[in-house]
Amino acid sequence: MLSDIVLQTLREYWQKDRPQKWLFPNQDEEKHITVRTVQNIFENACKKAYIKKEVTTHSLRHSFAIHLLESGVNLRYIQELLGHNHSKITEIYTFVTKRYKKSFGFY
Repeated sequence: MLSDIVLQTLREYWQKDRPQKWLFPNQDEEKHITVRTVQNIFENACKKAYIKKEVTTHSLRHSFAIHLLESGVNLRYIQELLGHNHSKITEIYTFVTKRYKKSFGFY
């Protein structure tokens, strides 16, 4: 799932740089960027955004699931998107959203 803004940004990037083998190549264009490179980019972006909270690239996955749930997306669909084998794993997000709403007085 990509937002229109992300899709447009990726199209502009592709048209400008025309990567051949990988969308995000390493310095050696025969290889893709590594997980560690992505983590470094994310850490630098967090610093630039003055994010003080302890977050990782995996936090993006959690945020994605929580935003979908809060938008009313069916829990089973979220389970499928995240690749969870058991619904109990996905149900954890319902507790997170309830706790969040309670802390801000929505309950």
